[in-house]
Amino acid sequence: MQSLWRAFKTPYPRQFWLMFVGMFISTVGASMIWPFLMIYISERLQLPLTSAAGLITLNAAVGLGASFLAGPIVDYLGRKWVMVISLMVNGMGFVLMRQAHTYSAFAGLMALQGFFNPLYRIGADAMMADLIPAEQRAEAYSMLRLSNNLGVAIGPAVGGFIASISYEIAFLCAATGMSLYGLLIALRARETLPRRRRMESGGKSSHPRERFGGYGRVLRDRPFLAFTLTFTLTQVCAAILWVLLSVYTKQNFGLPESRYGWIPTTNALMVVLFQIPVTLVTKRFPPLLVLAVGSLFYASAVTSVAWGRDFWAFWLSMVVMTIGELILIPTSTTYVAGRAPEDMRGRYMSIYGLTWGVASGIGPVLGGLLNDHLGPRFIWYGGGAVGLVSVVLFLVLSRVQPSAVPGGGVPEAASAAQPEVVLEREVR
Repeated sequence: MQSLWRAFKTPYPRQFWLMFVGMFISTVGASMIWPFLMIYISERLQLPLTSAAGLITLNAAVGLGASFLAGPIVDYLGRKWVMVISLMVNGMGFVLMRQAHTYSAFAGLMALQGFFNPLYRIGADAMMADLIPAEQRAEAYSMLRLSNNLGVAIGPAVGGFIASISYEIAFLCAATGMSLYGLLIALRARETLPRRRRMESGGKSSHPRERFGGYGRVLRDRPFLAFTLTFTLTQVCAAILWVLLSVYTKQNFGLPESRYGWIPTTNALMVVLFQIPVTLVTKRFPPLLVLAVGSLFYASAVTSVAWGRDFWAFWLSMVVMTIGELILIPTSTTYVAGRAPEDMRGRYMSIYGLTWGVASGIGPVLGGLLNDHLGPRFIWYGGGAVGLVSVVLFLVLSRVQPSAVPGGGVPEAASAAQPEVVLEREVR
C-alpha cells in the first residue's frame, strides 16, 4: 500500500490525471457489456461458437488495417482529436448494437468499432510518452492500468446483474462511459504532439508516403519484429480466455452472467491492489526475461481452465492469468515507449498494438474450431500450448538480444545512436 500511495503522490502533469479519471469512467461503462458480448451474440443469433467468434475475428482484422493508418495519423496530425473521434464512434457503436438483429448488422458494427478502436489506444500511448519523462513511464503506465482496472472492478459485477435483466441498458451504459471520456478529452486536454514535429508536419517538405506510411524503419528492426511475433502468441492466450471463458462456463456449466461477472472483477481488483508493487519489482530485471515469466503464467492459467468444474476453479484460473498480466503489460508498453524515437512513437505503438489485434483474430476462432471439432476442453489445451511456445521464444530472445536492460527500456545512448532498433500492452 505504501508503494501505491507514493505513486498517487507523484507529481504527474494535470493531463495525466485527466486521462486517469476519463479511463475510469469509460471502462466502468464499457466493461458492463464486453465480458458478456459473446453470450449476447451467440444467444441472439443462435449460432455455433465458431461463427459467433468469427465476429471477433472480423473486428480484429479491421483493427489490424486501421492500426497501420493510426500510427502515421497520430504522428502527423496529433493525438487529441484522434482519441476523441475514436471514443465517440465506439460509443455510437454500442448504441447501435442494441438494435442489431442479424449477423450482417453485427458484422458491420464490429467492423466499425474495429476500425476506430486503435485510434484511441495508439493516440493515448503516444500522448503518455509525450507527457511523462522516461524514468517515470513504468509507474505512469501502471497507474493508467490501475484506473482501467478500477473501472473493470465495478463494471462487470454491476453489468452482470444489469445484463441478466436488460442488455439494452448495459449497452447504453457502455455508450455513455465512452462518450463522457471523449468529451473530457475534447474540452480539457491539450495536444501533446512535440512542437518540432508539428512544425515539420505543417510544412510542405514531408512526402505523403512518409506522412501516412513511414514504417520502413520499424520493419527493418528485426529484434522488434521478433518480439512482436512472440508477444502475439502470448496475447493469443489472453484473447482465448477473455473472449471465450464466459460463453464456455455458461454453456457447459450453467454459470450465469450475474455470477461470472465476479471473475473479471477479481482480475481488476488484483491489478488495482498489486500492479504498482509488482512493477517496482519487475522493472529491476531484463524485460525479455520478465516477459517469459509472465507468459508462463498465461499458459498455465489457460490450460487450467480445462480442469475446472465450478466457479471457484475458473476464478483461480483468472487469478493465475492476472499474475501474468501484472508482470507482462507495463513491461512491454514501457519498453516500446523507451525505444521509439520521438517522431516514430505512433508507428511503434501501432505495430505494438497489432499484437492484440492479431491475437483477437486468431485466438477466438482457434478456440471455436477446437471446441466444435474436438470438444470444449481442447480450447484450453490448444491455448496453453501456444502460450508455452511464447515462453520458449522469449527465453531465446533474452539470450540473443544483450542490449535489453532492466526497466523495460534501453540505454539513452543506444536509443539515440540507433533510433530504428527497437524491442517491444492488454488493453485490451
